[in-house]
Amino acid sequence: MSMKRSTLRSMIVSAMMTALAITLPMAFHAVGLGSKFLPMSLPLLLNGFLSSWPWAILAAVAAPWLSAALTGMPPIYPPVALVMSCEGVVLAGVASVLYRATRRRMWPALLCAIVLSRAVSVLLTWFFVAKFHLPGALAAGAVLVEGLPGAALQVILIPLALKGLQRRRSLLFGDED
Repeated sequence: MSMKRSTLRSMIVSAMMTALAITLPMAFHAVGLGSKFLPMSLPLLLNGFLSSWPWAILAAVAAPWLSAALTGMPPIYPPVALVMSCEGVVLAGVASVLYRATRRRMWPALLCAIVLSRAVSVLLTWFFVAKFHLPGALAAGAVLVEGLPGAALQVILIPLALKGLQRRRSLLFGDED
């Protein structure tokens, strides 16, 4: 696949995943599932497997801020959008880089991305909560526990989505990465 075609594919897929990262949380909130299942993270993580790392990271940075501007969620203050943006960068970036570095071995990339992104979320939550003079350990622990269903959903849905998309290899998966 040519460099231009590869870049164009990553750009289009990243735009679609960014749009999904904005709309999927609205659907989850509409049926009362809220943030427990980390709905914004699902398309951002999938994008890490489908796109080159610069585009995956760009989508992960943009999605929380665009969603905050368009829907009011996540909030900009307290800095939830910032935490989610950092978490998304680690999630999508690690998945993208490791998936390609391990010759498309999904499990190491998936598990490392999830663990590292949750660690970033916990550490940043602890840091920002302490700035508000609140108990950091309690808030960080709550973020970790609250995100467990979402991490489990990622472990279940991402492999299924990748298997389904691999059947359409000529559309989404190139030989260049």
